[in-house]
Amino acid sequence: MTTCVFVQLRCKPGTTYRVADEIALREIHSELYSTSGEWDLLLKLYVPEGEDVGHFINENLLDIEGIERSLTTLTFKAF
Repeated sequence: MTTCVFVQLRCKPGTTYRVADEIALREIHSELYSTSGEWDLLLKLYVPEGEDVGHFINENLLDIEGIERSLTTLTFKAF
């Protein structure tokens, strides 16, 4: 069973579209949105079964240049 997580990203000024393009090229997300407010991007992704969530996000997402900060929300049950 996969783990569904939501990741909010704050990007360095002027890099949001470049960061979004790089995420799209990696094809690791289910959905990716530009957002207003404190965070610039919101993505939904599924971490494969048996993978450590933190390692997966660090190794597949947070190495993208331009990401300044992230907030990850784990999910438990969909209603």
